[in-house]
Amino acid sequence: MDIKAVLHALGALLVCIGASLLIPIFVSVYYDEGDLYAFVISLVIILIAGLAMWRFTPRDRELGIREGFGVVTFGWILMAAFGALPFIFATEQLTYTDAFFETMSGFTTTGATILDDVESLTHALLFWRSFTHWLGGMGIIVLSLAILPMLGVGGMQLFKAEAPGPSVDKLKPRIQDTAKILWGVYVLLTIVEAVLLKLGGMTIFDALCHTFGTLATGGFSTKNAGIMHYNNAYIQYVITIFMILAGTNFALHYRALRGRVDVYHKNAEF
Repeated sequence: MDIKAVLHALGALLVCIGASLLIPIFVSVYYDEGDLYAFVISLVIILIAGLAMWRFTPRDRELGIREGFGVVTFGWILMAAFGALPFIFATEQLTYTDAFFETMSGFTTTGATILDDVESLTHALLFWRSFTHWLGGMGIIVLSLAILPMLGVGGMQLFKAEAPGPSVDKLKPRIQDTAKILWGVYVLLTIVEAVLLKLGGMTIFDALCHTFGTLATGGFSTKNAGIMHYNNAYIQYVITIFMILAGTNFALHYRALRGRVDVYHKNAEF
């Protein structure tokens, strides 16, 4: 295994994680609950580590199958290790082990939690907790291929190792274009579901967080009772429908959006 090539790709992944912290930083500023410093410190630490790994390793190394699986394996560990930092800096409720578990559960869309009272967390922490679901749902590694073509590594091996679903469909000749298409579908579903949940009576904050958990098929909620907190059949129907859509091959959604609706009943998934 080419360790330097793996480190180069892992550095880029950490940069993606650091950049994603900008959104909960805005949430922290908006709600002003005293946790801004936790996200800023975490952002600085993650960016320094990521840029150092990415900048000081060769850029012309190719990723083979071993390297691709190596990046995915160690990528999840690093994402959880660094993604846990906001929990550590913002609250005394969690040990680092607890924070690592919660973050790993988020990124891997497992949905398990060690928190007895999620409502005690600040809005920014709740957002970050749900956002890890959303990032992991399509795969932060696929995201890196979409927005960081300067990786300079063999993207297809990484894509095969990470892309969700039983098979990998190249929708475009360039793997970066395929990754962008899949993330485009993901974002579109996110917007539609969030709007529908907002129409059902959720706040925009809760609508976004529950959308993140739905499309990742992970289940994190901002309420201790989950969606039962709302006692609203409409909300339950919306989330059920979008969980089915989220569990379907996104390549089918893309082709359906381009007018080939018959792809669903022709596919083995249906």
